[in-house]
Amino acid sequence: MCLAAPVQVKELLPDNMAKATIGGVSKIVSMALLDDVKVGDYVVLHVGYALAKIDPEEAERTLALIREAAIGGAA
Repeated sequence: MCLAAPVQVKELLPDNMAKATIGGVSKIVSMALLDDVKVGDYVVLHVGYALAKIDPEEAERTLALIREAAIGGAA
């Protein structure tokens, strides 16, 4: 199963790369498929590539659902 998840861009790096975070974990990801990404934006991340920008409210709702599924699966 593949999963794309929202991450927040924390720092723009050279060569269309960026540092992004999810759940307190930082990851270096490719921004090559997107234009006009800024620090603070949320993007949908899949296998190291940002696929689309997403509004902050939708990102938070999605992250909450992921957290809820993880907690429910552990019980």
